[in-house]
Amino acid sequence: MTTTRAEHMDWCKKRALEYCEKGDLQNAFSSMASDLAKHQETAEHIGIQLGMMQLMGGMLNAPSQMRSFIEGFN
Repeated sequence: MTTTRAEHMDWCKKRALEYCEKGDLQNAFSSMASDLAKHQETAEHIGIQLGMMQLMGGMLNAPSQMRSFIEGFN
C-alpha cells in the first residue's frame, strides 16, 4: 500500500518529534531527513538542506527550536 505525501509527512514528523521530546536533537534532524528521503514526493525536500544550514549555524540547538522546525514542514 502506498502512502500519500501528507501521510508520509505526518509519519516523518511523528518519528522526529519522538527524538526531540527526548532531547536528542541530532537524531531528530537525522530522522526527519532520512525519512523524507524514503518517499518519492519528499525525497528532495528543500527543508533538508535548509535545516542542515540552520543546524550547523546553531539555530536548532534547543528542543523548542527543533520542534518548530519539524512542525513547519509541509
